[in-house]
Amino acid sequence: MSIFKDLWWFFKAEKRSYGFGVLLLTFVAILELIPPKVIGIIVDHINNKTLTKDILLQWIAVLLGMAISVYVLRFLWRIMIFGASVRLARLLRNQLYEHFTKMSPRFYQRRRTGDLMAHSTNDLQAVQQTAGDGILTLVDSVITGSFVIIVMATTISWKLTLICLIPMPFMAILTNYYGTLLHKRFHKAQEAFSSLNDKVQESISGIKVIKTFGQEKEDTESFVIQSKDVVNKNVSVARIDALFDPTISFIVGISFILAIVFGSRFVLAGELTIGQLISFTTYLGLLIWPMLAFGWLFNIVERGRASYDRVQELLAEKEDIIDHEGANTSKPSGSISFQINSFQYPESDKRVLDNIHFTLEQGQTLGIVGKTGSGKTSLLKLLIREFEGYEGQILMGSQSIQSYHRDALRASIGYVPQDHFLFSATVADNIAFARPNSSFQEIIEAAKLANIHDDIAQFTDGYETIVGERGVSLSGGQKQRISIARALIVNPEVLVLDDSLSAVDAKTEESILSSLRSNRYGKTTIITSHRLSAIEHADLILVLEEGRISQRGTHHNLMNQEGWYKDMYNRQQLESLVEHGGSHHGSE
Repeated sequence: MSIFKDLWWFFKAEKRSYGFGVLLLTFVAILELIPPKVIGIIVDHINNKTLTKDILLQWIAVLLGMAISVYVLRFLWRIMIFGASVRLARLLRNQLYEHFTKMSPRFYQRRRTGDLMAHSTNDLQAVQQTAGDGILTLVDSVITGSFVIIVMATTISWKLTLICLIPMPFMAILTNYYGTLLHKRFHKAQEAFSSLNDKVQESISGIKVIKTFGQEKEDTESFVIQSKDVVNKNVSVARIDALFDPTISFIVGISFILAIVFGSRFVLAGELTIGQLISFTTYLGLLIWPMLAFGWLFNIVERGRASYDRVQELLAEKEDIIDHEGANTSKPSGSISFQINSFQYPESDKRVLDNIHFTLEQGQTLGIVGKTGSGKTSLLKLLIREFEGYEGQILMGSQSIQSYHRDALRASIGYVPQDHFLFSATVADNIAFARPNSSFQEIIEAAKLANIHDDIAQFTDGYETIVGERGVSLSGGQKQRISIARALIVNPEVLVLDDSLSAVDAKTEESILSSLRSNRYGKTTIITSHRLSAIEHADLILVLEEGRISQRGTHHNLMNQEGWYKDMYNRQQLESLVEHGGSHHGSE
């Protein structure tokens, strides 16, 4: 029952709803005690041959009034208690979602999407059921059961009541045992469902790759195996779940036998009337639901406790990137200075960046190049505070970026990552994502800067075209340019293009870069690229090798010295000439 203690904070906040709901449930329990008593009275009237039409109509009116009252009260308590449980689910879902938005990439490296979705759906549903059906079963099993036993003992026979309660302790012992087993098995079932969710999400996201390599059969077989595992673990839960009702029914059945055997003897001994014995057995029938509710309570509570523990485990995960108290909320601007002695990712012993020192004046363009894995993207992730824990500091406008609030820092940086994620919305909505109140003209201007306007104009619905999940209906180059337009529309102090021109041709690349140079005067731009033509106009170029700066300077400087940059530039120029020569020859 510890789940009720854990949820006490919510019960206190919703004390009016729960208090009124429990009060109405109590009234219902009291009203339901009337019919058995009325039945006993009418049976005794029949047995004594004293039943008249007026007496019968009088008791029928009582039963009718009771039925109407119970109908109204049940409607009201359901609104109160179940309404509150729905609000709990909404509150926890909002807490989880807000928590997810605050977590760093490190969190999402540990947690898979399907697992997070399972926590936000199945687990919250189990917690909601605890706050709704759990309270119902608790109140019904305790209050209704207590009222029935008290009435049986005080108005009919306390001796017969004690005799019929003899089997009840066995039921309490067994249901407690079942509850422990259920908790363990339900936890495993939820974990299996999370894994299945991961599998489905991953397969749907990667369906193109699966089809390209002809792995549909293998992927389906893998899904079937995991699906069977979920079924087996849920069947294991169902086996324990199925023990509750038969156990309770069997024990209540024994109580009925005891009531008939000993009740008959009491009637023959003159201690009870036939009507009282019938009332007693009817009351005993009313005990069936509280007893079933008692067993169901253990079921609901153990499911809720397992799920609430899983949700709390998620919410307990601390943020990796925390703003200091009194953090500056104004947007930073000015020069950018990297003074990084070393950096390595959490849970890794390998240095990703080593001795990175340089300064970029406001309005300048920085080009960062190097082999794959040389640390280019890592450098940018430190700038936008996706990761911390490095030795040294990064200054922006002569202040450490850690002295700024994360939202203020990121609001001044327009970041276009390598993974060009687009939402399943219109082209216009995707471009205006960071500034939802942008005018249509501003959206068009940003698209023109990113050299994507002409492509969009050719779409059937233009800017109202739905791009599909993750931009599935667009080419790689179109997705890149829409992502660039999305960053440009906020007119950031610092524009960061992380290999964001790799999917466009050289002509389009030059058009985009030319637009940026003419329209971003006085603002800083950082570009990482494998194609050196994208950064040859930069005021400062850094060549990274295994996390270190191996060369630095302008394009002219670097071309006048032997090294990786000159060799790679000449090679790419030669490849370009060969490619264009081949194309020209082919056209002839």
